[in-house]
Amino acid sequence: QQAVADTMADTARLLGDVQFVVNVGDSFYPDGVRNKSDPSWDSKWRNVYSKELRSVPWYSVYGNHDIHQDPCACADDVKECAQVNQNTSDLNYFYMPDTSFYVEHENLKLEVVALDMNYYTWVNYTCHWTPCEEKCRKNLRERNDAAFELFYKRAVKSSAENLVVFSHYPTDYFWGFPEFLDELRKNDTHNIHFFGGHRHNVDRSSTTSIAPNDSWLSGGGGGWGCESYGREQGFVVGEIGADGAITTYSVLVDFDICCKRL
Repeated sequence: QQAVADTMADTARLLGDVQFVVNVGDSFYPDGVRNKSDPSWDSKWRNVYSKELRSVPWYSVYGNHDIHQDPCACADDVKECAQVNQNTSDLNYFYMPDTSFYVEHENLKLEVVALDMNYYTWVNYTCHWTPCEEKCRKNLRERNDAAFELFYKRAVKSSAENLVVFSHYPTDYFWGFPEFLDELRKNDTHNIHFFGGHRHNVDRSSTTSIAPNDSWLSGGGGGWGCESYGREQGFVVGEIGADGAITTYSVLVDFDICCKRL
């Protein structure tokens, strides 16, 4: 992860005007953080990513590993969640005012939509690690349903030319929700750029296409290991042109730094 973080810092310096970072979750392997004083905030984020990179908002969602020990699994009130940060000007933590949320950037002609999708995708491999399995299942389902509702609402109401939509899971995890994929494919009112993680590679080939819109897997450099099908470790950059058009591309690090295959 340090190699990815260092390359992100170098890329940010070259670009010179980074506005925000999209963080697709599983931020704290293997079991999340317990509170805002958890030492993992330092050891796995602040001491890994440069101060320059952390000087802009990190729009973030929960991944399945983040939930295991986080009080968010059992909480009725998301204010109890260790990663939720309702003081969005406090950049010592992620920008996450709720488990799903949206942020308008009128000057950039875009809107960011963050979706907590941990129920329908991975609940059977998540909640049994928590101290409240049934409560966790209930919470994740309610949050996932709220995420779908938020997305459909913003797809209709947003006036932005571009929607940057992300969840912990890439598009191929939503095979059971064809109406969601169909909405992601629409470009009559917005261009949509979707980012997910969960798997540990960086590519567009392994995701379900939402053409003519854009879909990325961006999970390189983190997790237990690397995917057997790919050698792409790194991150994705989105550049916004003067006309408002977004161009996305991957920036990769040496595969052998991140992954050792026998």
